[in-house]
Amino acid sequence: MSGPVDQAVAAAFRDSWGQIVATLIGATGDWDLAEESAQDAFTAAMGTWPRRGVPDRPGAWLMSVARNRATDVLRRRALGAAKVREVAVDSREENVEFAGSENIEDEEAVSGVYDDRLRLIFTCCHPALSLEGQVALTLRTLIGLTTAEIARAFLVPEPTMAQRLVRAKRKIRNAGIPFRVPPAPLLAQRTTAVLGVLYLLFNEGYSATSGADLVRSGLSAEALRLARMLSTMMPEDCEVTGLLALMLLHDARRGTRLDGAGDLVTLEEQDRTRWDSGEITEAILILKEAMQLGRPGPYQVQAAIIACHATAEDEAHTDWRQIAALYDRLAELAPSPVVELNRAVAIAMASGPAAGLAIVESIVAAKTLSGYPLLPATRADLLRRMHRLDEAAVHYREALSLATNDGERRFLTRRLRETTTGR
Repeated sequence: MSGPVDQAVAAAFRDSWGQIVATLIGATGDWDLAEESAQDAFTAAMGTWPRRGVPDRPGAWLMSVARNRATDVLRRRALGAAKVREVAVDSREENVEFAGSENIEDEEAVSGVYDDRLRLIFTCCHPALSLEGQVALTLRTLIGLTTAEIARAFLVPEPTMAQRLVRAKRKIRNAGIPFRVPPAPLLAQRTTAVLGVLYLLFNEGYSATSGADLVRSGLSAEALRLARMLSTMMPEDCEVTGLLALMLLHDARRGTRLDGAGDLVTLEEQDRTRWDSGEITEAILILKEAMQLGRPGPYQVQAAIIACHATAEDEAHTDWRQIAALYDRLAELAPSPVVELNRAVAIAMASGPAAGLAIVESIVAAKTLSGYPLLPATRADLLRRMHRLDEAAVHYREALSLATNDGERRFLTRRLRETTTGR
């Protein structure tokens, strides 16, 4: 997006999408209608704002259009005058306020959550759903990530994720689960899911699922802001602080991940003098404080892994044996095929590419990461390091066929070219 209207719509989406959808869910109890009405409002903005100008209060304008759309649908469904009156509002832009705004101060006082977006995330992460359902539904409904983006984060096909979202909404509707902020004593029940939402949001910004841009810094910045706020709210939760440290360590390298053309720069090729030393120092201090509590968790261990990279003088001085040991611990705390793949890379760097390739081959045989582009890309890289170039080229081509981001495609194309011409 480049024009002023496009920028205004993007800003309004970032600032208002979650609040609009949450308001409509609270008023109608219909998740699908809430999302569809919000989408229609943004579509209307793209058609109206270029002609009439961006309104002084874009969020209120969008809320008005979305609620009118919901009202029309409910009328057509003949759900009854009471429900229609509950949703209907004065459509005059200057009088529009978000539904339930009069209750926000009460909700803040009860929950102790004083940020609108963070409060909505806690609201959406209802423990009646599975952990995966909580995270996926929150990313789709309140953050506005697409089903394809969420599916990639969970390593499942898009139709599978679409069905999971449908089932989660159906369970909420059939069980009559209320859409409201939990009181402070119940926040801990939802914290694990909230951390999952924030980390997947950060990752989608740090390495975008699809499109022309490999990095969407706005998403990462918002996730980092919310993580800081959550850490202030829950200073004794070492996984909350562990996640904050992990995000800071990743963010410290953000400016060096792409070159001037927007292409990926690998960790070993990045200019470490340009890493944000302030963020690294802050993260290390936060991580040490968390680990002193003696309750290690997956986010703390991941932060410790990235800290090994962040504090190494250069690639040659990276303590790969320590990193491999940390991945062993992570595999115990949070076993997954992706953790195993990353462990394979660490072992390859510590003990040679053949040792890492053996683990990769076992993952391939298990078929737990089918369709995941980093699996053939890792396989190809290890084969390249072993000078088995013909085999490496085959797997670079496979990774290229699976990549959905333009920046990733350019990187893999370059690697493939180097492999096929570097004999």
